[in-house]
Amino acid sequence: MKDTLAMVMAGGKGERLFPLTKDRTKPAVPFGGAYRLTDVVLSNCVNSEIYKILVIPQYKAQSLVDHLETGWNIFSMDMGHYLKICSPQKRLGEDWYRGTADAIRQNLYLVEAEGPSVALILSGDHVYKMDYRRFVDYHRQKDADVTVAAFEFDRAQASKFGILGVDEEGRITEFVEKPSDPPAIPGEPDRSLASMGIYAFRTQVLIEALKGTDLDDFGHNVLPRLIDSHRAYAFFFRRENKVGDYVYVQDEHGVRSRVFHDQTRDSQYWRDVGDIDSYWNANMDLCGGDPFFNVYGERWPLRTLQRQLPPAKFVYSDEGHREGKALDSLVSHGCIISGATVRNSVLSPGVYVHSFAEVEESVVLEGVEIGRRCRIKKAIIDKQNSIPQGMEIGLDPKKDRERFLVSDRGITVVEKGTFPPGG
Repeated sequence: MKDTLAMVMAGGKGERLFPLTKDRTKPAVPFGGAYRLTDVVLSNCVNSEIYKILVIPQYKAQSLVDHLETGWNIFSMDMGHYLKICSPQKRLGEDWYRGTADAIRQNLYLVEAEGPSVALILSGDHVYKMDYRRFVDYHRQKDADVTVAAFEFDRAQASKFGILGVDEEGRITEFVEKPSDPPAIPGEPDRSLASMGIYAFRTQVLIEALKGTDLDDFGHNVLPRLIDSHRAYAFFFRRENKVGDYVYVQDEHGVRSRVFHDQTRDSQYWRDVGDIDSYWNANMDLCGGDPFFNVYGERWPLRTLQRQLPPAKFVYSDEGHREGKALDSLVSHGCIISGATVRNSVLSPGVYVHSFAEVEESVVLEGVEIGRRCRIKKAIIDKQNSIPQGMEIGLDPKKDRERFLVSDRGITVVEKGTFPPGG
């Protein structure tokens, strides 16, 4: 993969994720306790042996920049490896980045200077594991000018995405945004192909498609123009992607053994974390004994900034019948569960849950303090919050709507600083 350059689009405003994106760009939103969303795609790059990466931010990017500079300074320039943050510079006029294609166009000088044979364009806010080596190999085998990673959906659900029409060989014949009648996969009338926002370009084709144009977006502008004039193919993610890892299996005698699987559940998983409900779902997918998305894999690890924090602590005491426990949950470093119960939840670093509190099916971000006898259910609590003693959140969505944002699915979001510590 020495001849491949990855460009990570990290400027998303994430309006449907508000208020989590009120003060941070979408790829910087915390995920899975210890991570940021952007850690997923960057880990995919490193695990795929791609060591030349451009990250292109824009909207409220400071926390993202801080995270990258402190947590991802792992590359050796002496070996030709790097992660560069491409801040907006108005290089081609007076406009900031107007879309994904415009963001790449304004940084084409870096692409031309590197001169890779393949340019990967990746979204910095999706949750999935993907071996980009397989993607690039497929792109080259097809002798494609552009290859689009695509996820197979039921046609009934596909109208929410940009949809690819393909022929029997996988060549793209049309690209339509959020169609009411999505084109079906050949031979599968009830299935459609949704673009994942992941592209492999023959670099010269990318340069020619963007240079001197005013095209803003790949999905709306660039791809529809290239389909007729160039070789454009779809990469069937669920068929072609493999990120094997070790799993535990149990035989008929109940004996568990550790074996390697080259096609784990992770290979089939992809979430576009576009709104509050999908963000909550993605975090819940990490919980449980057999999670839909596994962050504990050995062969495909997720990397992030690891800070110097003490281990998580669970306080048990016969006096007062306090029993600190967490069930089917992710509990990060620095957390203290002091005689409280946490179920099916994700706790970021430094969370303190006081005695007799109950937290269930919730995402609690960094440094939050949950008071004694609080009851929290199906909630997302942003940082800089100290939830008062005895408060109930998420149990009565109608009542919650008077104070907080509540999603369509009934997930209650407590905005950063709503209950400031010491306030």
